[in-house]
Amino acid sequence: MTDEKVFERPKTTKVGYRNPPEKSRFKTGQSGNPHGRPKGALNMATILERTLREPVIIVENGKRMTVTKLEAALKQVVNQAASGKLKAVQLLTTLVRSAEEHAIQAAEPNSSGRGTKISLVNVNIDKATGLRLAETFLARHGGRLESANPE
Repeated sequence: MTDEKVFERPKTTKVGYRNPPEKSRFKTGQSGNPHGRPKGALNMATILERTLREPVIIVENGKRMTVTKLEAALKQVVNQAASGKLKAVQLLTTLVRSAEEHAIQAAEPNSSGRGTKISLVNVNIDKATGLRLAETFLARHGGRLESANPE
């Protein structure tokens, strides 16, 4: 019969990889980060959300309006798309598709309980298609697309 031995790490005094000096090791039960993250510290998503919800004053059709920074930025994208800037049209169509997918998912909750990821993709479309999509989006949401060409 063979005697079974319990294998233990031998007490070593040598210093090297995975063997820090005895005096600099954490004591048993002592945390490596005793103070940790301070309570109330904000993460990037919270800061971004707060920043996008800050009000700004804009002038639209000669009238001053108070809107959020997010709304002002979206108005800029829509206006640039309406003026024919292809990058803005592509961004707007991506945002429209993402918003529509999000609306569909909100109407039909996922049965697995996990959230579904929405991936934003770079969409290559021609100007006419992009303007048509932007016009459809604005029509659904109470806006109007003015002619991109001043002719």
